[in-house]
Amino acid sequence: MADEPLVLGIETSCDETGVGIVRGTTLLADAVASSVDEHARFGGVVPEVASRAHLEAMVPTIQRALKDAGVTAKDLDGIAVTAGPGLAGALLVGVSAAKAYAYALGKPLYGVNHLASHICVDQLEHGPLPEPTMALLVSGGHSSLLLSSDITSDVRPLGATIDDAAGEAFDKIARVLNLGFPGGPVIDRYAKEGDPDAIAFPRGLTGPRDPAYDFSFSGLKTSVARWIEAKRAAGEEVPVRDVSASFQEAVVDVLTRKAVRACKDEGVDHLMIGGGVAANSRLRALAQERCERAGIRLRVPRPKLCTDNGAMVAALGAEMVARNRQPSAWDLSADSSLPVTETHVPGHDHGHDHDHVHEVSKENLYS
Repeated sequence: MADEPLVLGIETSCDETGVGIVRGTTLLADAVASSVDEHARFGGVVPEVASRAHLEAMVPTIQRALKDAGVTAKDLDGIAVTAGPGLAGALLVGVSAAKAYAYALGKPLYGVNHLASHICVDQLEHGPLPEPTMALLVSGGHSSLLLSSDITSDVRPLGATIDDAAGEAFDKIARVLNLGFPGGPVIDRYAKEGDPDAIAFPRGLTGPRDPAYDFSFSGLKTSVARWIEAKRAAGEEVPVRDVSASFQEAVVDVLTRKAVRACKDEGVDHLMIGGGVAANSRLRALAQERCERAGIRLRVPRPKLCTDNGAMVAALGAEMVARNRQPSAWDLSADSSLPVTETHVPGHDHGHDHDHVHEVSKENLYS
């Protein structure tokens, strides 16, 4: 079991109900129920709507994942769940479900970190992570540069977003351009037909005295919005494709430049990119170009594994089991601001707790 643990992972940090099943580093199932359409009319994710959608989707999505993987719940060696960071109410649904399944099945429970999971998912695509791993995580809620020497116990933040994350900036500019929500995919699509050099938008925090690895997209967002407003005020047509391409280029230029610099400074010869924005085609292309030039190997999971999913949580859970990390206690709670340095939330006197669970669950619903 320790070599190839079978683990189910639950992810509910935002608007995707993700359930994945992994055996070691092999992906067996990746079931996702998205509530993105329910949020589109609000122009962003509504926490209460997300929480209710998770409640409705949870059991059917778990059942679908088990069916896809061709396993039963009692075959599992552990249950992993995103304990944070994320939306508090949404996280609570996932944590509550994971505790219920783990308790009923008599299996160990692992509350894991959302950001560490985004790094660990690459194992399902490209095999075991090098140690140390340099990771650039870019999503709706965070842009981070992280250095991990052991994905189950040691993740060190080098830099992070000071204000708007990259994904937020994409959503806000898409809204100003009346392109709908979410903004990332649609701007990527329009940018393919535009000129990335058409408009010189600013590159935030790239001056000699600025923090080397931190990110800021607030100034860029404001600059783009003002440029669009000025065009409209003058009665001119807004060149949506050129604005999309120029804005996107400004974002990915900063992200890739800082990531390559971090690799060089830390003496790491590879870079892993994850998070929802890692599905962006221009980010992938520019990262590849710059990494090749710098002699750095680039690892980026396929787009479906970059966005929030249960497979990434299961991948980290399987690694926890394989490395004999301490499971979480039954009083595990959701932590909306769980720091990335806490890759998982261990228990107190966990061995004793689980002896009791095996006793109470000999005759359970899932046997």
